[in-house]
Amino acid sequence: MNEVEIINLTRCDWEELEELEKYIQFVLSYEKLEHVLFNVILVDDPYIHKINLEYRGIDRPTDVITFALEDEKEVQAQDIRVLGDIYISVDRVVSQAKEYGHSRKRELFFLVTHGIYHLLGYDHMTKEEEKVMFDKQEKVLEAYGITRK
Repeated sequence: MNEVEIINLTRCDWEELEELEKYIQFVLSYEKLEHVLFNVILVDDPYIHKINLEYRGIDRPTDVITFALEDEKEVQAQDIRVLGDIYISVDRVVSQAKEYGHSRKRELFFLVTHGIYHLLGYDHMTKEEEKVMFDKQEKVLEAYGITRK
């Protein structure tokens, strides 16, 4: 059994949030993951800006930041994989959906997917890594029926 907690630290009450848990469980099933635990924390730009500055030294807001706990050898549970936390800026969801010309739902689900793959150890520091990670993201989004428009 997978345990995912969605923590909304904003006043955002989008209808998309009602489907988010179902989508996350779909991604985990798609990847054949069982017994994982992680949090998705919805924040605003000032909140994620502070995290970005403190932990990455980047003085601006960003769309998603992950803290992968499996990288830490001392963080292990016998029966469950504790993956970590995904922080998503709802402000970035709105602005990037407009910028890219697709729905807020598509942007939110993309960022959650992106965060999940980061927690699973994927990255996009090189062109090769980026291709692998972004191909996986697009495939799972398409399998769920989320398109760019």
